[in-house]
Amino acid sequence: MVSLWHTSFIVLVLLFLGGSHANPAARRHGQLDVNHKKQPLQTSRPYNIAHRGSNGEIPEETAAAYLRAIEEGADFIETDILASKDGHLICFHDVILDATTDIANRTEFAGRKRTYDVQGFKLTGWFIVDFTLRELKSLRVKQRYNFRDQQYNWKYNILTFDEFILIALHADRVVGIYPEIKNPIFINQHVKWSGGKKFEDKFVGTLLKYGYKGKYMSKDWLKKPLFIQSFAPTSLIYISNMTNAPKLLLIYDTTVPTQDTNQSYYEITSNGYLAFIRKYVIGIGPWKDTIIPPKNNHLGLATDLVARAHALNLQVHPYTFRNENSFLHFNFHQDPYAEYEYWLKEIGVDALFTDFTGSLHKYQEWTAPHQKKEKKCRGTPA
Repeated sequence: MVSLWHTSFIVLVLLFLGGSHANPAARRHGQLDVNHKKQPLQTSRPYNIAHRGSNGEIPEETAAAYLRAIEEGADFIETDILASKDGHLICFHDVILDATTDIANRTEFAGRKRTYDVQGFKLTGWFIVDFTLRELKSLRVKQRYNFRDQQYNWKYNILTFDEFILIALHADRVVGIYPEIKNPIFINQHVKWSGGKKFEDKFVGTLLKYGYKGKYMSKDWLKKPLFIQSFAPTSLIYISNMTNAPKLLLIYDTTVPTQDTNQSYYEITSNGYLAFIRKYVIGIGPWKDTIIPPKNNHLGLATDLVARAHALNLQVHPYTFRNENSFLHFNFHQDPYAEYEYWLKEIGVDALFTDFTGSLHKYQEWTAPHQKKEKKCRGTPA
C-alpha cells in the first residue's frame, strides 16, 4: 500500500504550492521539462486507465488514489473536472457532495442544500457550484462503496485540477492524464468567469498552461500524454479550435440521450454520426454493457460497435472494469483476469478504464510485457 508518510508529504507539497486557491506557481511549473529523460509512456499494448485513481483501494480522485495508481503501473490517471462557486476547477465526480464527503456532518453548511435541474432531472443536495474552493478544501472524502476498504475515509481532501496535473508531471516516469469535461451545461449555467469565458475555456487553458498539446503520438503528446473526454459532443467540438490534443466522446446507456444535444444512443453510434464526429475525436468511450448487453448477468451477443469504430480508425476505450464479483458477469467465474482477457483479446479494445490499476497491470505484464518496438495505434493520422 502507498506509504502514508510519502503520500502525506506529496499532499503537503501540493497544498503548499496551491494553498486554498488555484496554484500560483502553475506557470513556472508549466515551463519546466519535468519529463526529461523519464521512462516513456508504453504504446505497445492497450492503455491502462486508472479510473478516478486506484479507487478500488483508496477514496476516488484523491492524491493518494492517484499516487497508488502510478505506483501500480497506470499509463493514464483519469479524473472528472467540475468548478467551484468562485470558478476554480476541481477533481470530483458528482455535481453534489453528498455521496463521498462529510458535508452532511458540517453544521455550518446545513442551509446550503438546493434543488437544481441536472440533465432533465430534479436533483437535491449540496452542490459543488454553491461552495468556494476554500470551503470545498475544508471537506474530507470517503470511499464510495461500503464493501470496499474504509480505512482511508476522511483522510484526504478534494484536489484542484492543478494539483492533479502536478501529480502526473512529477511522477518518476511519463504518466498521461485523462480529464473529463464534466456536466458542462450545468457548470456554465451556474458558474461565471470574467471576460465571458466558459468552463471549456478554463479547462483547456489549464492544460495549455502546463504544456499539454499536440496530436496523438506526436513528440509533444508523448512528452505529456493527454486524452480529453466528455459526454457532451458540443464541448468537444468547441475545444477543437483551441487544442489539437486527442479527444474521446463518452457514451452512456442506451436509454440516456446526450446531455447537450439530446441525441439518442442509437444516433450517436450510427455510422453516419461516427463518420461526422471523427473529425473532432480520435475515439469513443462507451459503457461496456452497451457494447455487449448482458442478460441475467450473463454476456449477451456482442454488438458491432467496436468493429464499426475501428473501421473508421476510431479507438474504443470502454468503462468501467471492477474486480468485485458484483460487477463481474457470470461468464468470468469471479475472475477479473478472465474479463480482461475477453475484452483485450476477443473484443480487441484499445484501452480499459479500471478501478483496480494493479490488477490490469499485472495481467498485461504476464500476457503482453513491454516491447521494444512500438506499434502504430488507432487514431494516428495515416
